[in-house]
Amino acid sequence: MSDPYFQSQFAERIGGINYGKGTEIYKFEKIKRAKRKALAEHPERSLIDFGIGENDEPAPENVRRVLAEEANKSENRGYADNGIAAYKEAAARFMQRQFGVTLDPVKEVNHCIGTKTALAMLPAAFINPGDYTLMTVPGYPVAGTHTKYYGGNVHRLPLVAQNDFFPDLTSIPADVLAKTKLLVLCYPNSPTGKTATVDFYKRVIEFAQKHKIVVVQDAAHSMLSYDQKPLSFLQVPGAKEVGVEVHSMSKGFHMIGWRMGFVAGHEKIVQAFADVKDNSDSGQFMAVQKAAAAALDDDSIPVRVREKYRRRLQKLVTVLKQCGFDCNMPGGTYFLYTPSPKGLADGTKFANGEEAGQYLITEHSIVTVPWDDAGPHLRFSVTYEAADEKAEDALMQATAERLAKIKPVF
Repeated sequence: MSDPYFQSQFAERIGGINYGKGTEIYKFEKIKRAKRKALAEHPERSLIDFGIGENDEPAPENVRRVLAEEANKSENRGYADNGIAAYKEAAARFMQRQFGVTLDPVKEVNHCIGTKTALAMLPAAFINPGDYTLMTVPGYPVAGTHTKYYGGNVHRLPLVAQNDFFPDLTSIPADVLAKTKLLVLCYPNSPTGKTATVDFYKRVIEFAQKHKIVVVQDAAHSMLSYDQKPLSFLQVPGAKEVGVEVHSMSKGFHMIGWRMGFVAGHEKIVQAFADVKDNSDSGQFMAVQKAAAAALDDDSIPVRVREKYRRRLQKLVTVLKQCGFDCNMPGGTYFLYTPSPKGLADGTKFANGEEAGQYLITEHSIVTVPWDDAGPHLRFSVTYEAADEKAEDALMQATAERLAKIKPVF
């Protein structure tokens, strides 16, 4: 089939004249294809899915009830633009109760239609052609993708065990630092599970002040912290002067798919985000915002969510250790990030995490997510579907039995 007449009109940022002609397959598409293959070829074998990165149960009933009530009110039918006061005020109350952070809900908080949109929009407020964004890897690439859309560059900061999964801020070349506008962090870190420390954040603040860099801290997993109390970047003195924190309703409140979050921090950065947002969307449905406000005001929700995934992670760590994996309980998130097996006892070799992950899916119907950005690793998520603890234990037993048969070698 010949190219459409507009083939040459595609922007270079998405591939230009060659858009749609590439043969490279996105990692998660490879996983989907391998899952379909495993199901088709082995219908007798259940799929053990540790790849899903979404909460496995709906939002709490009281939150859904508020949504249903508010959806039927005519005053909620219009555009929300940059958010309603009720949600911003609830976000400010949440930050005060959970972290002791005082925020002006009018100037220092703005809602977002999920953290993904916030991370996509913030580069528009800062990045000019030639500027740099510092991005930790492995990690969520959206801010880096949009940095490149604006003609900017991404400098990758590997998260490795030798540095306790913190970025090495001293490794950045001087010419890159001179052109850096943004530093994007994510703690508790996805996918490594590392939680931040006050000392680390203090170093980040000093670094940002010294080099005139804006910090964007992605706090999507903020309430899923196991090795310490949940910690906010903004509760560290000086943080509000150098950046913002982006919070999500998805992970800690079982509100996956509701698309709600908020950006909080320096009022000028929040204002710049709001200006970009005002020209990008017309705000989340007001009924959703009011339900999300109710969720933020209910401190029991993130406690229940956290304890559920803590329990599941503890079970998974026990099973994987028994099967030879070098892993420990993560500090936070619902992910377990562990070195990938180099091969199997029968002599099979894996060149990287992707090969190991594909083998586990196609040959044993165990789904993980490979990460090879900072050495070969596999990410296990404990958001698998299981009705109760009995079902969790059965799934763990099946996992142990399948892994014991293949005898992974590290």
